[in-house]
Amino acid sequence: MNDDKHQIILQAQVWGSVGEQQTLQPAVTQLKQQLDKLRAPHSATKHTIKFTADSGFNSEANLAFMAQSGFDTYIADNQFRKRNPLFKESETYETEQEKRRLKRRNGKPRLFTSADFHYDETTQICRCPAGNEMWCSGDNLKSHHQRYTRFCGYLKDCKVCPLQEQCMRKPPIKTGRQVQFKNDESRKQLSYIDKMKVKIDSPMGRRQYSKRLGCIEPVFGNITVNKGMNKLTLRGQAKVNAQWQLYCLVHNIEKLQKTMH
Repeated sequence: MNDDKHQIILQAQVWGSVGEQQTLQPAVTQLKQQLDKLRAPHSATKHTIKFTADSGFNSEANLAFMAQSGFDTYIADNQFRKRNPLFKESETYETEQEKRRLKRRNGKPRLFTSADFHYDETTQICRCPAGNEMWCSGDNLKSHHQRYTRFCGYLKDCKVCPLQEQCMRKPPIKTGRQVQFKNDESRKQLSYIDKMKVKIDSPMGRRQYSKRLGCIEPVFGNITVNKGMNKLTLRGQAKVNAQWQLYCLVHNIEKLQKTMH
């Protein structure tokens, strides 16, 4: 894992597993520990960190974990390109129904509804599509013979939220986004995968996720091509991990040396 501005590697680890999905959670945990060490102790503001990963890490368990991580996460599914309006001229990627919808809204994505918010009735915790926790502004409210629970986003979060245009019709002034849920156990819960599809398909989501290629691939290119590490020459997880981290260390020294000049 590396940052997109200087391409400094912040987390490097060999996990010794064939699949990659199960490596996300321990890797992010290590990353957060690294960031806590690097963060200034008297920092006045904390910017929300944007985190991207390829579709190989997209799973319900991983997205549920990232929703609690505090990162602004973008992990696409393996069908996200087929839903991209850039391919609207191709019948393979865009249906006629979606074309008509985009035409009616001048290409703008649909606004978030209550179904796009994650509400856990057991813990009474609600999180918006951007992953921010909301506060309960009313419990067991009654309207039209139906009882509701209402949540409101914190104004400080809504004002700087990258999904604001898709969430609110007007920029927030006094209060953040409000959403209410019926007190009904049978209310359908959208999965984290479905919510991530909505986020990735938004203009902000596509723009943010498109940066991933230029962020991570040059790092692998530098190590494998320029540094000549196109295969691991040792055996055993401990040795392989040491070899990989040494190459990452050399990469970081080179990047830091360039930023100092």
